[in-house]
Amino acid sequence: MVDSGDSQMKLANGDSGYVLEDVPHLTDYIPDLPTYTNPLQDNPSYSAVKQYFVNMDDTVSQKIVVHKNGPRGTHFRRAGPRQKVYFKSDEVYACIVTCGGLCPGLNTVIREIVCGLYHMYGVSKVLGIDGGYRGFYSKNTISMTPKFVNDIHKRGGTILGTSRGGHDTSKIVDSIQDRGINQVYIIGGDGTQKGAAVIYEEIQRRGLKVAVAGIPKTIDNDIPVIDKSFGFDTAVEEAQRAINAAHVEAESTENGIGVVKLMGRYSGFIAMYATLASRDVDCCLIPESPFYLEGKGGLFEFIKKRLKENGHMVIVIAEGAGQDLLSKSLQSMDQQDASGNKLLQDVGLWISHRIKDHFAKENKMNITLKYIDPTYMIRAIPANASDNVYCTLLAHSAIHGAMAGYTGFTVGPVNGRHAYIPFNRVTEKQNKVVITDRMWARLLSSTDQPSFMSPKVVNKAKKREEPATLLNGNI
Repeated sequence: MVDSGDSQMKLANGDSGYVLEDVPHLTDYIPDLPTYTNPLQDNPSYSAVKQYFVNMDDTVSQKIVVHKNGPRGTHFRRAGPRQKVYFKSDEVYACIVTCGGLCPGLNTVIREIVCGLYHMYGVSKVLGIDGGYRGFYSKNTISMTPKFVNDIHKRGGTILGTSRGGHDTSKIVDSIQDRGINQVYIIGGDGTQKGAAVIYEEIQRRGLKVAVAGIPKTIDNDIPVIDKSFGFDTAVEEAQRAINAAHVEAESTENGIGVVKLMGRYSGFIAMYATLASRDVDCCLIPESPFYLEGKGGLFEFIKKRLKENGHMVIVIAEGAGQDLLSKSLQSMDQQDASGNKLLQDVGLWISHRIKDHFAKENKMNITLKYIDPTYMIRAIPANASDNVYCTLLAHSAIHGAMAGYTGFTVGPVNGRHAYIPFNRVTEKQNKVVITDRMWARLLSSTDQPSFMSPKVVNKAKKREEPATLLNGNI
């Protein structure tokens, strides 16, 4: 094993030319810990399973496409139950905390952590932390049982409450230590996972036998490495309702325009996938693809062309798109929320006003524009069927990892297989739509919209993208 110098990641070179980016283990800083037989092997629900346990040497490749003579690339440790565990079932005292914005599936993850611990490992002591990270030392806690959480997956939001930013790591770990908690499950986005990494480091510094497991959450699907974040499918599905409403409004009047703003501060995945799924969208605008309004080849010209062709049109815009244009026309407000995220201005409302003003000045085309912002309606709904299944797998993967003594990790599917991933890998950058990828080309083809980019800009984007990113693009 080659130590990387990072307490959250261990590097090892495999015999077949790959690099394993491993996650920490309790035995890294607490040697000679006793192990116990995994109770799953006596669980009647698993009696029909051909292979109870994951092979200790199993890894998951980050890249599914590699060159013939190229390196095998980066691997992660495969998630799943191990033959030996580092906690007795009756000694486990787990806690769950949710942080950041709402997302469909939060309650499902909570439910499946509680029920998974109880039904798979016989763990009965699970504590819910109320109100995010600060809840460890400033809020009440909730005793979580399978009966208590039985129906929560049918509700949106989080029964534990949530908050953004600002917490005292030392106080959190003091609370964990004082309560005797030895498994911590943290559900949240990149800021939350950064906080989880700091909490893990403080726990390690104190030499505590406490496993810290993260479950990555972002409705925007902007967490790197993993295939997809939970709640994303639900968001795309629910966005269809808003797009359909905009389409009905637009086609019901002469020169009708429907504008729909969707989530996506820095990544336009929801807008892109909702557009591809809908088939009623004429133009999709995302943060990764710059656009301009006036002049030849601009958005106004395209709107006029589409209205003449069809008599109506629908525009989908991600909340982070066009912020550069907006800041030029409005006084810049450099404000941030509690998590340090820049507060964005309402680009949907702004672009709606700009479109109205432009065509009012032309005096040649009367338009009727309807603006729909379903953002908070989408965030607050329960998860759909596919996200519910996905949330179950995430929760179980986290449980198996914590019971097996792994810590300082987050979980998620990598090329379809769940893996344990070091915190720093999911917080070092954001996952974004690759505008030189075939998926974005499919969208442009589907909507028949211009790319709004000159060949010079496209060539720069191609040079900027790493070969590995292009290889992992959708086929």
